[in-house]
Order: sequence, then structure tokens, then C-alpha cells
Amino acid sequence: MRSRTTTITLAAAVLGCGLVPLTVASPAAAAPAKYADDFNGDGYRDYAYSSGVTDAGSDGSGTVGIIYGTATGPDGRKQNITQNSAGIPGANEAGDFFGGKLAGADFNGDGYADLAVAVPGEDVGTVSNQGAVVILWGSASGLSGGTSVPNKAPGKGHDMGYALAAGDFNGDGKPDLALINNYNAHVYVGSFTKSGFSGKVTKLDNERMFARKLVAGKVTKDKAADLVVIGAVDGSEHTVTGAWFIRGGSTLTRGTTYKLGTGEDTSWEVDARIADFNKDGYGDIALGHPNANGKGGVLVWRGGSSGPGGVTRINQNTAGVAGGMEVGDRFGARISVGDVNRDGYPDLAVAAPGEDLGGYADAGAVHILRGSASGLTGAKSQFFDRTSSGVPGGLEENATFGDYLRLRDSNRDGYADLFTDYLRLRGHSGGITASGIQGAVWSNFME
Repeated sequence: MRSRTTTITLAAAVLGCGLVPLTVASPAAAAPAKYADDFNGDGYRDYAYSSGVTDAGSDGSGTVGIIYGTATGPDGRKQNITQNSAGIPGANEAGDFFGGKLAGADFNGDGYADLAVAVPGEDVGTVSNQGAVVILWGSASGLSGGTSVPNKAPGKGHDMGYALAAGDFNGDGKPDLALINNYNAHVYVGSFTKSGFSGKVTKLDNERMFARKLVAGKVTKDKAADLVVIGAVDGSEHTVTGAWFIRGGSTLTRGTTYKLGTGEDTSWEVDARIADFNKDGYGDIALGHPNANGKGGVLVWRGGSSGPGGVTRINQNTAGVAGGMEVGDRFGARISVGDVNRDGYPDLAVAAPGEDLGGYADAGAVHILRGSASGLTGAKSQFFDRTSSGVPGGLEENATFGDYLRLRDSNRDGYADLFTDYLRLRGHSGGITASGIQGAVWSNFME
């Protein structure tokens, strides 16, 4: 179970936390950035992604790319950062996977969002794959320079930074950082500056779990962000995928674990987001489980005053959802949150990249599930593939349409747009529309 599974996909940005607005203020006031990915403080969300390709070649050393946002969306200045960039700790080395995971937040509270970057394959001296995490600092000119996060569990094959998530876990109004190191979650609460980190680090050890993924967000109504740790559970065999709830506060409280399935651990394939789909004040935990019953599904672990409680399951047999459950559809392989029709309820984009269509295996499709007073349901859901009206191209075998997707309001009009397969489908009052579809530089921006 402790074998290395980190994989970097070209142009695939990975982020373990949902980005939510923080305190609204201008950089000139030296108050926290409004958006956790506005790296140059101009009020527009910027776009971070990672790639295993560098100037040195496709050796897995890694690059972090930034596309700066503008009033018309993701078409601003482009920037590439590697470990050979000025002020970045370390150096480009094959297999480092610089940018393996990303998490944005204004860690030093100067009004510019910063970016935590994982380097899970970093060798330290003769210790291979010890891993590392670096914070890149925002400024009026964008990201520049970096500071290492102290490693509290050094060792061979520990892969520090296997997953990252940012959130205000103690409720003091300042962002903190959670990361996976040696298959345990560690939460860094305190002060991040260009000189380093000072504060408390809590190790969330759980002998019944090998942690693989993290997602942060507010599940209860208190001020602190909560954390969900996803990994393999169930004793020494670790044959079950589980989601472990950690309640934020002055002291992190270990909560319940929800088991997504039995017989096989596929925790590294689970995608997760936290959003209040029914606007009752409690965040719900959406878990995309592409291997559920071999066909896929989305589980919504509903939030409450003391943490998550009941579970709603949605799949392609749910009323209103297009298609039907079929082996290999991988419904839920990717999920993303955004308000596509500006009704105030978060919606969920769900990829089914293994969907067979028109005789083409794994052609792929994307579903849009609507939030409502009843929560996330199949009512008014939408379905897009390469034959949908307005979508260019056609069906192809193994195209896996939707394998990379994001919902995000890229031009501040209040509607979340759908980015997938290098396309941008706009949100509007009726939901996502393919009318006026545009090409997009990348499909898998930071959430």
C-alpha cells in the first residue's frame, strides 16, 4: 500500500481545496486577497496548472504554469516556474514532480494570493522521494520567489506534498495549510512568511487509514474550515475507500469516517469538493467515486451542525440524469463546483469520461447537476458530449471528453463557465450553453 503512485499529467492542474472568497479588501490595504488565486492582486482570478514537461524535457521534473486573468477571461500573460527559476528552493531534477499538487491562499496576508506547490518526488541528500512543499509568493507582478515549508516527517518514500489543501482550520481569519506526508495528514496552523513558518503542526495519524487526498471547506456553521481526508481504510488490509471528517477549530477534532465501498481501495481516484448545495448554511461533501459498482457515482455527504450526516447518491440511473449506469462509464471521475445559472445555489459538473457513445468506446461526456433547496439532484441536469449542438468536433474512441474539467466564473459576470477539453462553454440563466463556445488554453485550472 505504500508504493509510490504520484502521476503528473501534462497540463493537469491539481488542487485539493475549493477556492472561496476571503475578506474583500484591496492589496493597498495589506488585507487578505479576495480570491485565493489572484496572484497579482488585480481582482481577476488567475489560473495555475502543472506539467511534467520542462525545458529539460519530459522527465517529470515539473513546471508550474500561470495564466493571468483579465476582464475577458483566461487570456492574460503566461508564466512558467520551475525549480530552476530565481528564488525557488531546489533544482530541476528528473522525477521531482514540482507542481504535483497545488493549493492557493494569501498565506502571508499581504493582499496577493500565494501558491503552495508540492514537490513529492524531491530527493534530499541520499534520501529518495522524501518530498517537499514550497510556497510561491504573490506580488503586483505575479508569483515570484519561494519559501520551503518545514518537513515534520522526513524519510525515504514519504512523498511530502502527496496532497495539499488550504483553509482557515482554526478560525482566526488566516489561511493554514494541510498536506499529506508519509500517508498521514499534517495541518500547519500559524504564520507563513517569506522567512519561514512558525506555529503548530498537528499530525492526524490514523492507523486505520493511508491518506491519499485532502479537501477543505466549511461543513459546520462555525468560523473554522473543516478537512476531509480520503484514503484506504479497514484494518491492515486497507481494502476500502473511506472519507474521514476532521472538524476545524482551536483544536482539530477527529470525526467519523464514511466508507465509500468495499472489496477494493480506489481512493486515489476519488475526487471531492465541499459546497452548500441547498443553502442551509452547512457545507456538503461531494465525492466523485468513478469505480462505484464498476460504473461510477457521486455521493453527497450532507453537512450539519456537528459535521456530515446523511448521504445522497446520484448516478446515471437517477431521475433527470441523462444516460444509464454502464460498466466503465466512470461517472464522477472529475467533479467541479460553480453557480452556472447565478441562482445562488452551487452546481456540480460531473465527468463520465468512459461513456460509450455512437459505437465509440470511451468517447466521454459531461453532466451538470443543479443545486437547489432540495440539495443536489438530477432535476434540470444537462448533458454535453462532442455531438451536442454547438460543440465542435465529433465522437472519437478513447477521447474521454470531460476527463479534465472545471467550473469557474472567469470574467466576473456571476456565471460559472465550463472548461473542458480545451473548450469554454459559458454559463447563463438557463445553465451552461454551447452558444458562442470558445477555445480555452487549458481545461483543468485550479478549483
